Amino acid sequence: MKKITIAIDGYSSTGKSTLAKQLAKELEYVYVDTGAMYRAVALFAMQNQFIGPDFFDTKSLIDSLPKIQLEFKFNPDLGFAEMYLNGENVEKQIRTIEVSSYVSKVAEVSEVRSKLVEQQQAMGKNKAIVMDGRDIGTVVFPNAELKIFMTASPETRAQRRFDELQEKGDVVSYEDVLKNVVERDYIDTHRADSPLVIADDAIEIDNSYLSREEQFSAVLELINDVVKTA
Repeated sequence: MKKITIAIDGYSSTGKSTLAKQLAKELEYVYVDTGAMYRAVALFAMQNQFIGPDFFDTKSLIDSLPKIQLEFKFNPDLGFAEMYLNGENVEKQIRTIEVSSYVSKVAEVSEVRSKLVEQQQAMGKNKAIVMDGRDIGTVVFPNAELKIFMTASPETRAQRRFDELQEKGDVVSYEDVLKNVVERDYIDTHRADSPLVIADDAIEIDNSYLSREEQFSAVLELINDVVKTA
């Protein structure tokens, strides 16, 4: 079967990573969670006190970019790769609501995007890859054979995220999660560098009322159609 590049973009908490992992496992493709890369940079900024509730020292972050080493390492027990920041497994740390509150601001920085996009494009040079994020189909892989854009109502996404955080034992309120979702939507769609937009040739999927199984089956059909005509 012909190998293709699958780009999955969309709003936060639409299940992009879940779908991408399912597809990568089914197709035996490489999966890259670009959101984890930006989250790791946000965590680095937090650890070094470059960012906080009322400040963001972008210059210090930009100057420190050469010191940031990002790597995905496959965890056979979990069945997917985890994010490592400068040799440390930070997969759990980058999924907190605190990191979520800063990641869109960090992703606005052009120098950060340039560094990560370069790494992402190198990862996908041999195709057979599923990558999800905000600008995969528009910037990272504008020539991807299949582009998916995922969306759902803010309330639906906030509920999903709230449930996920509660399962992990995090103490958060639904109202705070919803506020974070809305704020991230605004920043992602209004940033000057590579804003979140739907690529002209992307297929939009509103999964507000779709189960994971229904969504997975629908996208698999799309992939089969693309492979047949590629």
